[in-house]
Amino acid sequence: MYSGTELASFRNVSTSGRRRLSAEQIVANPALYGFIRRQAQTMLASFKADPRLGSVFATQQRWLMAHAALSLVFRRESPEHRAETTAARIFELVETYGIASRNTADTFLKELLHYNIIVHAPCSGDKRVRLLRPSESALIVLNNWIVAHLKTLDGLDGGQRCVTYWSNLGGLSRIQPLIADRLLSAPEVRQPEQTFSLFTWLNNGGVVMDWLFGGIDPADATADRIPTGVLSISDFADFLKLSRTHLDRKFREAERLGSLGWRGRRGRSMMWISKDFLEEYVTAQAVKLAIVDAAYDNCFGSPVPGMAERSSRV
Repeated sequence: MYSGTELASFRNVSTSGRRRLSAEQIVANPALYGFIRRQAQTMLASFKADPRLGSVFATQQRWLMAHAALSLVFRRESPEHRAETTAARIFELVETYGIASRNTADTFLKELLHYNIIVHAPCSGDKRVRLLRPSESALIVLNNWIVAHLKTLDGLDGGQRCVTYWSNLGGLSRIQPLIADRLLSAPEVRQPEQTFSLFTWLNNGGVVMDWLFGGIDPADATADRIPTGVLSISDFADFLKLSRTHLDRKFREAERLGSLGWRGRRGRSMMWISKDFLEEYVTAQAVKLAIVDAAYDNCFGSPVPGMAERSSRV
C-alpha cells in the first residue's frame, strides 16, 4: 500500500489551469472500482487479441523497458530532440533507472526484433548505426493502453481527454515520453511492494492481476473476502501459457500473506482476494492514472470539469 506521503507526490499541480486529478482524489472516488474493472477487462481483451505481443509487455520490468525505449523513439521525432534511437541509448536509459541489467535489456531488445515488435529504421547518415522504431502493431497496442487510461480518467471526472487526444495529430508521440518519464522516475512504480510485487515480475503477471480484478463485482469491493472469476489454477495457467507449478507457487505466497484464498477445495473452487489486496491494486492503478493525467495536462491542458461526485455504479 502506498503511504499518504507517497500518494501526495502525485498531487494535482497543473500548469494549465485544468484541475489535474491526484492519486488521492482518484482513490477517493466512489466510482473508481467500476472503472478500474472496465480498464482491466480492456487490458485482457488486448492480450487475448494478440497474446504474443501482449506477453512481451506483461511483466513490470518489460513494460518499463518498453516505455523507456519508446520514449527515445518519439523524442527522436521531436524538433527539440535529435539524438538517434539505438540499442546503446536504450541500454543506457534502462541502466540509469535501475530497471534491468544491460544483458537483460539486450535479450529483451533481441526478442522485440525477432517478433517484429520493433524494426530497424533507415539511417541517412552513418550506415553502421542501426536505428530502431516500433512496428505498427506495437503502436496500436500502446495507443490502446493510453486511450484506456484516458477513458478511465474521463469517467471519473466527466472530462473530454479522449476527444482532445484523438483530435491532436501526433498526440501519441507527444504524450508517451512524458508518461515514461514519470513512470521511470517513480520508485513506487519501479519497485512495487507487498502482494502486488509477487505478480508484477511474473511472466504475464500484469495479465494475472487484470484477470483477478477484472472479474470482481464492484458491489463486493467492501467485503473482507472478495470473490473473483477464477475457479481453476490449471485453466488459468493454460490461458496465460504459464507453468502451473510456478503460478501455484505465487498464489501460495499470496495465500501466506492473507491476500487470497479459496471458498472451498484449493484450486478447484472460487478464488477470493482480500480487501487489502484489492486496495493495493486500486491504489497502484490510481498512481498510474495520476501520472497519465499529469502527462496529458502538460501536452494538451484544456480545461475539463473538476472532480465530480459520482456514485453511480458502472
